[in-house]
Amino acid sequence: MVANFPKLKAIVAATAAMAALSLPGSGAAQALSAEVLLQDLAQSEASEAAAIDRELQALWARSGSPSMDLLLRRGRDAMERGDLQEAVEHLTALTDHAPGFARGWYERARAYFEIGLYGPSIADLERSLALNPQDYNAIYALGVVFEQFRQPERAYEAYRRAKAIHPHHEEVSSALERLRPSIEGRKL
Repeated sequence: MVANFPKLKAIVAATAAMAALSLPGSGAAQALSAEVLLQDLAQSEASEAAAIDRELQALWARSGSPSMDLLLRRGRDAMERGDLQEAVEHLTALTDHAPGFARGWYERARAYFEIGLYGPSIADLERSLALNPQDYNAIYALGVVFEQFRQPERAYEAYRRAKAIHPHHEEVSSALERLRPSIEGRKL
């Protein structure tokens, strides 16, 4: 004899949906935890910021697909070895197969910049920031590109935007200090 439990089916379905949303690879769970981490980062003390930054970087580096994560890892490994062409190949495969994964575009932008392909680097940074506008490292990288093109005002504004998200980012702070006299003027 089989009993019919319509309420039980609804409860099981709701429980499964909540479990799926709470999984680490879940887009909704990632967005929620990134939002919380970004709030914590903006309000953190310098001593806490590095740990929060590591958590955010780890979160943003998860695509939700083991094969896409492998392409990201291979691209990064190739960049570390100095094989920039191989890095671009892996990262291009990643952006082709996971166009909604912001980290893939950011990493390929870094590789393009190292090769000296600034136009493609900017295009990838823009795509990365369209997908993840709070990625302070991508914003910082955009500032570096603006400095390369001798646009200190635009670079300074990018650095200020990155600093608003991550107040303790050392490279951003150094860049702001370096450009401040030429942008804000010198004290007499």
